[in-house]
Formats: sequence, structure tokens, C-alpha cells
Amino acid sequence: MKRMNVIVVYDQNLEKILMCKRTKPPYMGLFNLVGGKIEKENDGLNEAYRELEEETNITKEDIVLTHFMNLTYITWNMELEVYYGILNKEVNLIEEVNKLEWVNNNDNFFDMTKYAGEGNIGHIIEELKFELKKKSN
Repeated sequence: MKRMNVIVVYDQNLEKILMCKRTKPPYMGLFNLVGGKIEKENDGLNEAYRELEEETNITKEDIVLTHFMNLTYITWNMELEVYYGILNKEVNLIEEVNKLEWVNNNDNFFDMTKYAGEGNIGHIIEELKFELKKKSN
């Protein structure tokens, strides 16, 4: 099964989420979460940190990632691992390929004219809002 990851990066105040604007298909021109392929021989969490640093310059010293959920696409033979973390300081972002942009946490992430993933980003963000609210109580 092919494995991929996405990482939800929150700013220090949980007000914004880091997105990348895709420069090629699929979803060219739409916002997506940072992430990529998980190499077969590697651990998912280490791969999430690797992708995050490659695409943004955010390192293990800047954020603690938590494995939050997996989405399995049976007919596509693919599993998507979802990680999230909150920055512990300001970071100088460096773009690898896709333009990086902070998006307000209250945006409509189900808007498929703006966000990739057929509504999956909206689902992931809403589940995380519920999780983070639970943790703060």
C-alpha cells in the first residue's frame, strides 16, 4: 500500500494554519497541507518531520508532531497519515517548490475552489478543532 502524509502546522496562537499553494497537478493553484510520500523503509513520524523540514524549514526543534489519524483509500491502495503540531517559536519559512501561506484557522476549508482534497482538508481541520478543544478543557 502506498503511504503519504500531511502535516497540519498551527502558529503559536492556534490562529493560523500553514498551507502550500500547489504549482502542479493534481490541484494546481489550490491550497494543500504540507506533506508527501513516506518511503517504505522509514517510520511515518520521521518521514513527517523530514517532509516538513524539506518543504518549510520547520525542524524538530520548532514543533512537536502528533500522529492524529489515518485515512485509508481502499480502491486507490493508499493510506494518508495525518500529523499536527503547534509551533513553539517563530520560524523563517523557506519554500521548496510550493508557495507557503498562513491561512486563518476559521476559513472554510471545505471550499473546493480554494482547497485541495475534495473536502478532506475541511474534515481534518474540523476533527483537529474538536481534539484541541478537548485537550484545552
